[in-house]
Amino acid sequence: MKIIHYSETEAKKYPSEQAKGATGRVVIGQADGAKKFCMRVFEIAKGGITGKHAHEWEHEVFVHSGKGAILREGKWIPLSTGSVVFIPGNEEHQLRNTGEEPFVFVCVIPSGAPEL
Repeated sequence: MKIIHYSETEAKKYPSEQAKGATGRVVIGQADGAKKFCMRVFEIAKGGITGKHAHEWEHEVFVHSGKGAILREGKWIPLSTGSVVFIPGNEEHQLRNTGEEPFVFVCVIPSGAPEL
């Protein structure tokens, strides 16, 4: 069993040249013995954004805090604390911070996908 505060895990720059002010942390992954899923926590600073991308695996997102938006089919959909998003495989998406505070969300992906 692993019990930590997510901030105890190293924050790494979001892996995209398009991204601005975005970091990610692998809080539960292969190094912990997780065989089916990987949990990451992302933080996007005020005015920040992730890179626009798509991949074959689905993932699930839970907004922990802040205000943001997700790009879906060319339109920005607002998100806030408590929002939940299911992103099917191969669907292009991008997230951005639309508020004054950090936009923090949890993202769960299947094992075998790049953890970060």
